[in-house]
Amino acid sequence: MREDKNEPPADQPIRVRTPRNKEVIGIVQQRVGANRMLVRCFDDKERNCRIPGALRRKLWIREGDTVIVEPWEFDGDKRGDLLFKYTPAAIEWLKRKGFIKEIESEF
Repeated sequence: MREDKNEPPADQPIRVRTPRNKEVIGIVQQRVGANRMLVRCFDDKERNCRIPGALRRKLWIREGDTVIVEPWEFDGDKRGDLLFKYTPAAIEWLKRKGFIKEIESEF
């Protein structure tokens, strides 16, 4: 069987990127178009987020993905940038460590 190159082996610990400074974790609710999407963040705000130019071809986002959002300095309650997308293994780690609540109970 072939190993998936994107998944770490099961016996190795995984390194997970956690939110820094003003970054928040959110879940993509709807793709709006033109690299923009509505994200429901865990600080109880819904933001219209965009994918920055450097990440446009690297970061493929679908509805239901868990992402890190960096709110803008102005109009930060309504807009932000998507910086990172979590893998399913990383989402489980975040739940165990208490960074995110159960997704079903939150939304």
